[in-house]
Amino acid sequence: MPRHSKKPRRLVVDGRVFMWTMRHSHRRDGDGRAADCRHILTLSPQPAGTGGPLRIVFADGPGRYVPGGAPFGSGDVGFTRGADLNLHEPGAVRALLDVATARGWQPGERRAVEVDGWSLLVEAAAARARAAGPESP
Repeated sequence: MPRHSKKPRRLVVDGRVFMWTMRHSHRRDGDGRAADCRHILTLSPQPAGTGGPLRIVFADGPGRYVPGGAPFGSGDVGFTRGADLNLHEPGAVRALLDVATARGWQPGERRAVEVDGWSLLVEAAAARARAAGPESP
């Protein structure tokens, strides 16, 4: 049976447990069309109450893509000419968490923190590529 797409997933980093979810959201313009697409990756330190959530937000904009589906995967984010990640992949989530932590996010902080995901993407994608190793021909 496949995993329910809205059920939080578990990620363990250096003995610390996080639950994470990825959501797609947007608002409707005056004509009822989707506008301002965003992917929001939320990581919550566990057990509950031991720290506030980290929300990494990827908002649509020039030179970026945040698709809601075909032909791209639902979790894809990237620069049209550059780095990209799939937010459904645990390795991508780990890379973003590592970059956010290196830049000062404290998992034990009690308040929710929102970060612009685009500021983390290039470094996280590079780390993800290094972790994957050389591609086979």
